[in-house]
Amino acid sequence: MAPASPAAPTPTAAEILSARYRSRLPASLEELAGPERGAVALPLHVAWSGLRTYDLDRPRSRMSLYRTVLAEGQHDDLVAFLNADLLTSQWPFLRTLVSRNVRDVWEDAFPTLRPATTSAA
Repeated sequence: MAPASPAAPTPTAAEILSARYRSRLPASLEELAGPERGAVALPLHVAWSGLRTYDLDRPRSRMSLYRTVLAEGQHDDLVAFLNADLLTSQWPFLRTLVSRNVRDVWEDAFPTLRPATTSAA
């Protein structure tokens, strides 16, 4: 009788979420071609509860839209509603509003989003 092979470890909830977020990523930040200004209405499958229309000209509204799309959007939603320049410019603050899983997945995939580190002399 052959010994039983060890079972593969069960992935944690964080690992499952990270894999889900990774599968939605664009190939590059340049693929994010969403609007830079004006009102944006998110589809129900992205903004399934509460506010669905956001004003990109208002910083709080823009942050709320980006946070929602990053957390709930599929690949096509990320590409359609996020703008590469806006995401990059507001990432230093936005990264504090999203979950650790979202933040880590995006910063691992796009190192330019990582905060600059300074070395102590």
